[in-house]
Amino acid sequence: MDYTVIYEQTPNGYSAYVPDLPGCVAAATTRREVARLIASAIHVHLDAMREGGFEVPPPTTRADTVRVAAR
Repeated sequence: MDYTVIYEQTPNGYSAYVPDLPGCVAAATTRREVARLIASAIHVHLDAMREGGFEVPPPTTRADTVRVAAR
């Protein structure tokens, strides 16, 4: 499954979250590190859901970018 991850630059580094998995988040000082951490967080989150008897939601969120002209 491919879950959409949203990355945000923060004053202290980077954060990431998965819209389809509320509570699945990560933070780190570098973009590379937060990418590694969110991948691990997704696995842990899904394992915990399965162990708790919860249904794993299918990925539904999609992201894109829109280019706008500078004014």
